[in-house]
Amino acid sequence: MRKKRKRLLTIFILIIIIVLIIFMFFIKNKDKELVMIDLVNTNVSLIEKNLSKYNFSIEYEYEYNDSIEKDYIISQSILPNTKIIEQKTIKIIVSLGKIDYDKLKNDKINELGKVPIMMYHGIINKKDSETAYTLGNVDKDGYNRTTESFKRDLEFYYNNKYQMIRLVDYVNKEIDVSYGYSPIIITFDDGNDNNIKVTGLDKDGNIIIDENSAVGILEQFKKDHKDAKVTATFFVTGSLFNQKEYNDKVLKWLVDHGYDIGNHTNGHDNISTLSIENTQKTISSVYQKLDSIIPNKYVKIIALPFGAPYNKSHANFPYTLKGTYNNYSYENISALRVGWEPEVSSYDKSFDKTYLKRCRAYDNNGKEFDIEMVFNNLKNNKFISDGNKDTITIPNSSSDKLIDIDKKVIKY
Repeated sequence: MRKKRKRLLTIFILIIIIVLIIFMFFIKNKDKELVMIDLVNTNVSLIEKNLSKYNFSIEYEYEYNDSIEKDYIISQSILPNTKIIEQKTIKIIVSLGKIDYDKLKNDKINELGKVPIMMYHGIINKKDSETAYTLGNVDKDGYNRTTESFKRDLEFYYNNKYQMIRLVDYVNKEIDVSYGYSPIIITFDDGNDNNIKVTGLDKDGNIIIDENSAVGILEQFKKDHKDAKVTATFFVTGSLFNQKEYNDKVLKWLVDHGYDIGNHTNGHDNISTLSIENTQKTISSVYQKLDSIIPNKYVKIIALPFGAPYNKSHANFPYTLKGTYNNYSYENISALRVGWEPEVSSYDKSFDKTYLKRCRAYDNNGKEFDIEMVFNNLKNNKFISDGNKDTITIPNSSSDKLIDIDKKVIKY
């Protein structure tokens, strides 16, 4: 009996000790409890330092404000004195200051201006002097371009304040370009191996990209211009990039590194000459291949080979956008023509995402919509960004062209 009492007393003491330990742990951690601080009217440069103890993921948005000075915080998504129980994302609204209408006018900010969608095909490792045609044209019509001319093109776009954006972002009306800069979209047709030429694999099994292929040049441009946005959309046939041994790795590498993949029909087919059934077959075939390699990572956009059909009234055109073959269905948000001139802003009422024009990237002495002519024509009517993807800034004279959209509109 005495042993039993002693045992019970020991258990009771142990329980008391455990309760005390838990209580002390609770008190200790309560003292460490984090609460949200007030960030309003704090300079944005101090935010990451002030929030370092919270391990937050920070999202920034910018908007004009008449009462909060530029670069100071307008509001925060997690209110002051809120207890921080677990890691969260916090959204910070940063002031752009008062709207300077005179500056917008002087800088010719106009987000209803035109946007060039540049169409490339092959990039051939030659100097311009080694071709028999005008400047950087490797063939008579300029569908293949020298490495020298492609590098020159990129520098030309950069020096003239054009920033690359994703084609799909343009289509979806999410144009994110720095203040005073203009968007440009780079596309490649056919899936030529010189678009991203693989020379082998490194010791870890990663592809080694030829520095003179299109992607090799784009990646070097990215290294040389730290402030540049670099992206492009590659439209492939059923042969993908014509490198059977590496095709899967190439597709995965591209989408993992900020590039997009679209559809160019299975056999580079002239859709205007096909039956409705074969139209659906050639388009669905490419998507089925992409589904097997990069499911949900490609863009649902088709670049029409030869630009055909040449009008939307053609019987096959509806099937370039939507169709079914052997129980496999597809639906494209856009179709790209061969084209000749820049497109309108996607905020313009006349914008038709289902039938977009492109500019052929070639040289022709400033004639027939070559690069020189296209960009000369753009000088007075190009899209020039206000630097805020959540606002649309336009001249008052263009008000009647603007679509209804859930973004703040600034007019001057």
